[in-house]
Amino acid sequence: MFYSLSLGRDFATLKRTIRYYRLIWLKNDLPAGLSVFFVALPLCLGIALASGAPLYAGILSGIIGGIVVSLVSGSPLAVSGPAAGLTTLVAATILTLGDYKLFLLSVMVAGLFQILLGVLKLGAIANYFPSAVLKGMLAAIGIILISNQVPIALGYDQPDFWKDGFLSLFSKQNFRVNFQNFNESVTREAIIISVLSILVMTFFHLPFAKKLKVIPAPLLVVIVGVLTNLIFMNYSTSLSLKPTQLVNIPPNTFSDISFPDFSQLLASSDIWKYGLLIGLLASLETLLCIEAIDKLDKRNRITPPNRELIAQGVGNMTCGLLGAIPMTAVVVRGSANVDAGGRTKMSAFTHGVFLLLAVLLVPFLINMIPYASLSAILIITGYNLTKPKLYRNMWSLGLKQFLPFIVTIVGIIATDLLTGVLIGLSVSTYYIVQNNFKEEFHIINSGKNAYQIKLNSNVTFLNKARLKKILDEVPRNSSLTIDGSEVNFIDYDILEIISEYDNKAKERHIELILKDIERVNVTAIH
Repeated sequence: MFYSLSLGRDFATLKRTIRYYRLIWLKNDLPAGLSVFFVALPLCLGIALASGAPLYAGILSGIIGGIVVSLVSGSPLAVSGPAAGLTTLVAATILTLGDYKLFLLSVMVAGLFQILLGVLKLGAIANYFPSAVLKGMLAAIGIILISNQVPIALGYDQPDFWKDGFLSLFSKQNFRVNFQNFNESVTREAIIISVLSILVMTFFHLPFAKKLKVIPAPLLVVIVGVLTNLIFMNYSTSLSLKPTQLVNIPPNTFSDISFPDFSQLLASSDIWKYGLLIGLLASLETLLCIEAIDKLDKRNRITPPNRELIAQGVGNMTCGLLGAIPMTAVVVRGSANVDAGGRTKMSAFTHGVFLLLAVLLVPFLINMIPYASLSAILIITGYNLTKPKLYRNMWSLGLKQFLPFIVTIVGIIATDLLTGVLIGLSVSTYYIVQNNFKEEFHIINSGKNAYQIKLNSNVTFLNKARLKKILDEVPRNSSLTIDGSEVNFIDYDILEIISEYDNKAKERHIELILKDIERVNVTAIH
């Protein structure tokens, strides 16, 4: 009887838990998944196009990122899929190997490498990136996202917008021809749809409009874009959008899928070399992205990095097995998920299901969506990542926070994500080292011709130059006390400098008193 009562209580608790998560899914994760779907769809197509891979490979990567990775991942908000940061490496790998089936083997090697990193618990590296650098990375991604979507919002329909964006108009040799071609591609119909879409997105981001959210804002934007284009078509065919300005998913998308040729796995070292490069780059981007997405999470949840690496590895091995391009956790998708009110990883799973169903069941409906509508969604997402308020806040924190932040932004825009982050990290490291010089010891004038140097915490070889300078400035015929009573660690280099100074102090008639500092033998030093 007791067993029956206990079983009954457990069953009732399970029912309440299921009901709770069902309500969260219906209220939060379902609309968030739909919103992320509209963001992910054009990115999946565009990144495949920019990588020189088949279109289906990008969509399939998004589906696997949503359905497979979300089930293994421990991140509540991160969304995985093909990443723009991998396009150059992916394109180079496909070109070098010369066979897409061999490229898929490299993707599987990359996934295996990521799983190994996770098992060895090497994911903690993301914890060593300063907050200012991560905020700079988010802001830079927002700027790049906006600049890449401006041409589409204006009607530009050339394929290079996926990777070059608006800034490329200023960078190439024939400046005048670039703008002339761009001007010829701009259409007022696309501009009208973009403006309407941005107005709808902006309205739904206003505080009082949150109560009016019956359907997700991105879905309403898409509906407005489709209806506006239909009105243009009925009014005058000359006003309707060109086919190249609409989403284009080919029929029978997955009919020509390629699979890896396992017989060639050991045929070329390039397969393994590029696999390790893809795995390393994808892992670093993922760790940076989940760190950034965790900062956007209003509930302050922390993603376990090693589990995320294993999840990404499983995802990329699946991508290689099924013919897709590699993936990472992507800030743009994760940010869109946060903006749409996602609560759990079911929103990422839902977006993957929507991608799969859309391609299999209703590609004709998806092909009615204007790129201009999708660009408006991405422009607002980008703006939320790089709001003016963020710059004002970073400036108010002082130069030591603002400079790494702004250098990271400029570095990413001028080079790529990882290079820019490393540049920002080097600036942050400079300030850390500079502070270390200043704070680990200081000199005090404790009386007439009496001086004291108090060592603090950990004194390392980084402090050598400043310690030498201070010791040289101690005047003749005085006394100097070096106090190490509160030090946790003194580097041998520091002990060596102090011991060497003992002889110099005698020559200059300086009485040297060492407190809790060990003298070392320096006679054998060459």
